[in-house]
Amino acid sequence: MHLPTFLSSFLLSFPLSKNRRAFLAGTLLLTGTGFLCRVLGFFYRIFLSRTIGAEGLGQFNLIHPIYGICFALCAGSMQTALSQYIAANRQRGRRILTTGLILSLAMAATLAFLICRYVDWLASYILLEPRLAPLLPLMGLSVPFAAVHSCINGYYYGMQRPQVPAFSQVAEQLIRMSLVSLLAFTALAQRHILTVRLAVIGHLIGEVGAFLFNALCLRLAPSQNSISKAGSDEGSGANSEASSEADNVHVLIDLFAAQPLMALALPLMGSRLVLNLLGAAEAVWIPGSLRLFGLSDNEAFAVYGVLSGMALPFILFPSAITNSMAVLLLPNVAQAQAEGRRGSIAASISISLRYSLYMGIFCIGIFTEFGMELGLGVFRDTQAGQFIQVLAWLCPFLYLATTMGSILNGLGRTRTTFLQNTAALLLRIGFVVFGIPRCGIHACLIGMLASELLLALLHLHSLKHLVPFTWNAWDMLVKPALLLIISLGIHRFFAVLLPLPAWLPLFIRASLQILFVGCCYGGLLGLMHIYF
Repeated sequence: MHLPTFLSSFLLSFPLSKNRRAFLAGTLLLTGTGFLCRVLGFFYRIFLSRTIGAEGLGQFNLIHPIYGICFALCAGSMQTALSQYIAANRQRGRRILTTGLILSLAMAATLAFLICRYVDWLASYILLEPRLAPLLPLMGLSVPFAAVHSCINGYYYGMQRPQVPAFSQVAEQLIRMSLVSLLAFTALAQRHILTVRLAVIGHLIGEVGAFLFNALCLRLAPSQNSISKAGSDEGSGANSEASSEADNVHVLIDLFAAQPLMALALPLMGSRLVLNLLGAAEAVWIPGSLRLFGLSDNEAFAVYGVLSGMALPFILFPSAITNSMAVLLLPNVAQAQAEGRRGSIAASISISLRYSLYMGIFCIGIFTEFGMELGLGVFRDTQAGQFIQVLAWLCPFLYLATTMGSILNGLGRTRTTFLQNTAALLLRIGFVVFGIPRCGIHACLIGMLASELLLALLHLHSLKHLVPFTWNAWDMLVKPALLLIISLGIHRFFAVLLPLPAWLPLFIRASLQILFVGCCYGGLLGLMHIYF
């Protein structure tokens, strides 16, 4: 059977409605661009690891929680609220977006001012590292740009037009990589020493690039209101004047959209603020706990940099799929709930559960089998490979928590997701505070596994009580695990029979082997769906 015929029969074997086909198309688009961005991001991280080192990556990841807190307050929560509110009121999408932009920018400007005003206090008493003070103003300046492009993303997600958010990620990465590479090569040519400041400048450049791309797309795209008015504004001058007055009234009325918009955003702001504060505490306490374990300042930052800047990006790489699903699930579930289509919600839960487990089980096999080769081939670091192999078991629970949490948010259960995320974070922080001083960084890895397992189980338990959905342990757990074992066995057989040339770089060899295992696993899953 030819490959196109096989793929078409595989896709047609699922009875998809029009809404589900649109959802699948959007997920594939976001997934494709997400993978492209992560590939670009990997090259960027490799570049950073070899210019500023593991210690520099650790310092950059330590100041990033400050940005994360600001993003939670003025950008991320507003993006989700806009997506959910616009999905139910598409005819007023542009005016709701304007209201969201005004609110978000006001908060972002205030937060940027506070960061720039109190850099020394934040570095000394929050991050516990005074050397990071000069970097905080650059991080603060990126907040307003992040707020604008997040609001525009929320508008397009709510309108179920994910093309602009998808390609804005690519634009952000390309602009960042191009300009940072240019800055780095210029600095090296002038014999300057590259520091963590380069990574912070790159972060600011990326946010500005995403802002410019989104703003340009919004400016060039005609609004629904302008299209509908084009055919009706052929009357007299009096009618035009009346239409202008009506527009002013609409703008005034939509300022009152701030109330329902903030009603959606405020709980998200509160929950995400708490979660980001806990995440920031964890990020600050990991180097401190490593010092208590006996490491020096530089060693602690280096270990934290390997974990957060090298190993975790590999584990999060496949989550481009689940993140895309999660972004599109929220407005789809919110719309299905508003229309009373509980069967559609149950189907969304079942299919998200199935493919999160398929992908998570596959990633366990890939990262345990090839983790060391990936760590050595990409970052030239043995410790990175060890971390990847341990964190491989995180994948199914991480992907499940992402998609199930988005469905809960779409059902309006933001308080539930907040409490469950808080419980999982507190468990992880407990391992950091009490485990790392006694057992080292491996206590942090175990804490990550335990917290994601707890979070996934809590989300599933809550959804089961809200919307009865079906799942099959054989179909979703046992079958993919068996097919993974068969795929790895096929790989090992051919690796002995037809070994790859030794002159190929280690990362290329590992990538080709992963691709082969992935084709075997995907092909076996496809055959099982078609014939069994």
